[in-house]
Amino acid sequence: MQVVITGGAGFLGQRLARSLLKQGSLPDRNGQLQTIGKITLVDVVAAGGFDDARIDQVTGDITDAALLERVITPQTTAVFHLAAIVSGQAEADFDLGMRINLDASRLLLERCRACANVPRVIFTSSVAVFGGALPAVVQDHTALNPQSSYGAQKAIAELLLNDYSRKGFVDGRVLRLPTISVRPGKPNQAASSFASGIIREPLNGQPAICPVAPDVRLWLLSPRKVIAALIHGYSLSADALGQSRTVNLPGISVTIGEMVAALERVAGKQVAARVEWVHDPAVDRIISSWPGAWDTARASGLGFVADADFDGIVRAYIEDDLPSA
Repeated sequence: MQVVITGGAGFLGQRLARSLLKQGSLPDRNGQLQTIGKITLVDVVAAGGFDDARIDQVTGDITDAALLERVITPQTTAVFHLAAIVSGQAEADFDLGMRINLDASRLLLERCRACANVPRVIFTSSVAVFGGALPAVVQDHTALNPQSSYGAQKAIAELLLNDYSRKGFVDGRVLRLPTISVRPGKPNQAASSFASGIIREPLNGQPAICPVAPDVRLWLLSPRKVIAALIHGYSLSADALGQSRTVNLPGISVTIGEMVAALERVAGKQVAARVEWVHDPAVDRIISSWPGAWDTARASGLGFVADADFDGIVRAYIEDDLPSA
């Protein structure tokens, strides 16, 4: 079995690759486990820390059709399409967001179609496809109404993947990810970057700026559960998904104030006191347009699992990623 991961040098791409290497196999379209012989990581830079003959690293621009022809072949069984320009950056640079988030997705699907072997394609979407006047709890049938360029790009790519699946060109699955917290590493240009920073930086002995009010609510999932969801989403049969290939992943609904309170319970008042509240209207506008709670009965019925609470998410970061832990 050959696997391709776009955005393979990123945080999620690297974790997914390591989990797949450890697992060693994935089911084929008939549900039979097949040994993973090759994982191709595609990104603009190479990932570090891999010493496994099954890993092939390819650097380049995923809007380059020649690169996609090189990495996606008739032998490719699985494609995890994680590459994206994050929300804040896509809003600031419209052309870049359109090129990577939308044009590259179409090129990737066309390459899969040309290979004519119906690979299974996992596409990570976002809460940002929703917006405007939302119900208190977003339903599976809630209309898409993105309020950012990033959300619009993700929504269009969702519809494309569903249609390519309907036509039998790919066996696609769209997984709408909650905001991921706590991400390790440095802040990025995502509007939601602070949702990790207000936990990560204080735990690392550094101050953190929170740009939104304590009562702003987010829908969150830990890195551990995201990786498990990606692999589980791949492993589901097409019959289980039915006509809709899009799944709202389960998460926890929590306010920013509750997140900081969880940090205090786990790490103490001195650590939580490193969070400073400085309002940023631009970030607030984007974040406040996102839903804070979803009805995930379908996802739960399909076997996806959320974190139990935010305290556990903080502890997971300490165990997995805190340098001094």
